Amino acid sequence: MATLTSSPSPSILSSSTANPKTPYLKPPLLFFPKPLTTALTTALATTTLLLTSPPSSIASDAYNVYYGTAASAANYGGYGGNSDKKASAEYVYDVPDGWKERLVSKVEKGTNGTDSEFYNPKKRQEKEYLTFLAGFRQLAPKDVILNNLALSDVELQDLIAGADSLVSEEKKDENGQLYYVYEIDGIGKHSLIAVTCAKNKLYAHFVNAPAPEWKRDEDTLRHIHESFKTVGSS
Repeated sequence: MATLTSSPSPSILSSSTANPKTPYLKPPLLFFPKPLTTALTTALATTTLLLTSPPSSIASDAYNVYYGTAASAANYGGYGGNSDKKASAEYVYDVPDGWKERLVSKVEKGTNGTDSEFYNPKKRQEKEYLTFLAGFRQLAPKDVILNNLALSDVELQDLIAGADSLVSEEKKDENGQLYYVYEIDGIGKHSLIAVTCAKNKLYAHFVNAPAPEWKRDEDTLRHIHESFKTVGSS
């Protein structure tokens, strides 16, 4: 725009020289009205903001720490009571913000050892839960442990039976405590399992999701899987 308004065009200069009496015609100024300039500036700033701001779908997730007490069925209050769970916790894991707790009954706790469970209210089959069994001083071989867990978990039995792949490995935390980690890719379902022994108990933490949710929320599901650990003295 600046080159158009800084000097007359060559044709105007030549006609002025040939006929001095012809008055010089100053070319009209080309400019944008202030409101249009302001509008363009605002639009450009908005475009820049949209390009540099991350989509809300990739914003960092928030988590809440759950403190599990692994109380026996006989001492289980069912609804948490007024005890300080943090002070008496035997294990912890992260729960995504917005997930809901499913209250576990005494009967369920006594039959399959389920101690706690949380689920995604938008898709109830996307969940995490923990079971425990008393009387385990140390871990048996990996395949034996997984088969024993499946004895009281029909869903796990079905998942193992129809698994496309099953990967297991051993890991140790900073204190040297041993964990068995399993990843099962089944028919329409994915599962991450972590198992360890402490305080003469076996703890198993499960993270399950249907295949579509697994593909969508894999980072979140792996985070809550890796957040599980026992606390206190072994």
